[in-house]
Amino acid sequence: MLRTIGILMALSVAPADSGQFSLANVRTTHGILGDKRPDDKFLPGDRFVLSFDIEGAKADAGKIRYGIGMQVSDAAGKVLYKQEPVDSEANSPAGENKLAAFASLEIGTEQLPGDYTLKVAVTDRNGRATQDVTRSYQVLPKAFGLVRPSTSSDPHGKKPTASLRKGKPGWINFAAVGFGWDKAKGQPHVTATLHVLDEAGKPALAKPSRGTIDQDVPDGAKAVPMQFELVLQKAGKFTIELEAVDDVTGEKASLSLPIRVAESN
Repeated sequence: MLRTIGILMALSVAPADSGQFSLANVRTTHGILGDKRPDDKFLPGDRFVLSFDIEGAKADAGKIRYGIGMQVSDAAGKVLYKQEPVDSEANSPAGENKLAAFASLEIGTEQLPGDYTLKVAVTDRNGRATQDVTRSYQVLPKAFGLVRPSTSSDPHGKKPTASLRKGKPGWINFAAVGFGWDKAKGQPHVTATLHVLDEAGKPALAKPSRGTIDQDVPDGAKAVPMQFELVLQKAGKFTIELEAVDDVTGEKASLSLPIRVAESN
């Protein structure tokens, strides 16, 4: 079953040129505020985040008022899930503005493989205009893999961030799915390794970070959250390379995630 975990959020409000109400810069991202994903293919248990900008919305009494709804259809056009519009508002400094926004959809661990379509409709409640965007995506067959990558400024993963801060801790969040269970211990055994490469492709850490999940996993769990704390002493662009081994089945998986590190305030 597909379900939404966060419809839309105003991430920033900035002045924009006057123009028609529209949705721009539509892209699939690695979590909220993350970089663009290389494709729209997802394992069951992954998260589909569609990011975009709302442009040309009318402001009234210093407020931009908007609503958003979404629906998911299968390859035959059958609607599988529908979220009625959720009304929100954001402060506007003056005139028409641009809002960075996202629609987030969790793909269930039992979702059948196939082609699907996500449709997101956004309404400018002040200007009484509506625009929608449609994105096709593919759910892959079940397999061992790493999903839901994101960066956050807190260890709980509740504060997504577009960039880490030089010399400050940040967190790389992800989850393993499709793993096996050790019959004797009744637990999975997943080992993950974090490599960080600089723009030249050279290691940015003295040695990789490594961690193992092999205890305290609830019986029947389909996904295991994992996390690395990361502190980099240099600003710039980097690439996170995550590698995982299912020590029960011997299967391997990897995931690449671009990140940015900004100068500390």
